[in-house]
Amino acid sequence: MFRPPVRAITLGVAEPHPLPARVVERAGSLLRRAATAYQDAGYQVQTVRLSTRPVFDDLADRPLGELVKYAHSLQEVLDATGLRFCSLGTAQAARAGFPLPRVEAIADLLIGADALSATVQLATPEQASPAAAGLAVAQVMRRLAAETEEGFGNFRFAALACVPAGTPFFPAAYHEGPTSLALGLQGAGVVAAALGASQGSPLDLAVVTDRVRAALIEHTSPIVGLGEQLAQQAGVRFAGIDLSPAPAGQDSIAAAIEAASGEPLGAPGTLALAAALTAALKTTPLPTCGYNGLMLPVLEDAVLGQRWQQGHVGVHTLLCYSAVCGTGLDAIPLPGDSTTEQIARLLLDVAALAMRLCKPLSARLFPVPGTRTGEPTTFTSPYLTNTCVKW
Repeated sequence: MFRPPVRAITLGVAEPHPLPARVVERAGSLLRRAATAYQDAGYQVQTVRLSTRPVFDDLADRPLGELVKYAHSLQEVLDATGLRFCSLGTAQAARAGFPLPRVEAIADLLIGADALSATVQLATPEQASPAAAGLAVAQVMRRLAAETEEGFGNFRFAALACVPAGTPFFPAAYHEGPTSLALGLQGAGVVAAALGASQGSPLDLAVVTDRVRAALIEHTSPIVGLGEQLAQQAGVRFAGIDLSPAPAGQDSIAAAIEAASGEPLGAPGTLALAAALTAALKTTPLPTCGYNGLMLPVLEDAVLGQRWQQGHVGVHTLLCYSAVCGTGLDAIPLPGDSTTEQIARLLLDVAALAMRLCKPLSARLFPVPGTRTGEPTTFTSPYLTNTCVKW
């Protein structure tokens, strides 16, 4: 039986910051037990992750220097516990009166603390942040590009718009409420298996939705059942699974879409297929959480990276697809000479679309140091594929 990889087992903890070491240690123990249980059941587990309440709210009265010191001390606890992924939560910049210097300080929290991630919420369904917040976020992205190796710090930072708590995928994850267990699927292979039988012949959109929905129910129900069992044994809430079919390198969602269309990703009809796939993700009987939509991360999907380099898709094409699918602009390689103002305007577009449609979107952008439009990326991280930078 085909068993899709489990991309993320994410524990959201209820305790506020500053987190005592015992809370992190207990979380690490629970996550390791969960990973072992899935591995024993024949599943590959990519990562285990810790999601926390927004540190920017819990420690709102602390000076910025103390906040940075705390983040780096938390990194030491994570190192000792063996946890490599921990979210500090989101800075609610869309909230009236949120202090923007806290947004600007995020780069200092993340530089030198490689297990930590953070985000900034630029919009809620009711309110957008001031324009200065977008500029502050863009400046953080530029600092992370310049001050972390290969600009990889932007792997751990994103702008959010209308994204609620509870997604298991990073860096968007942040937590509220009781301690809970959530799962993220690397489901590109599920979609590929469902659509691959077409052998390049265009499929009716209703058939696409029906096939993908059936495949998700078949292959994901056992994953959900085990998650519910593990949560019950640990005495925590089961928050559900994010069915977003995350790709990884050659395990490509772009290739799966092309199998259904018979055309390169970005050709006419791609938007309709994205909508059909999202309809399948949204209409299973499974308990879901997070984005639960189509992911198109350029730097994490080898085929999508090729189509980006070939000119079939660009920033605004992907933003158009976001209107009918999942996560927004994810892992986008931008020229290193992109200005703060250019990046901020793109963030404004993402936030405006999220507010208009009342749907969660995010923007994880990679201004690649030292590059200009059309030049290649040279990432060495196993998490990223290489393509070119452009707008």
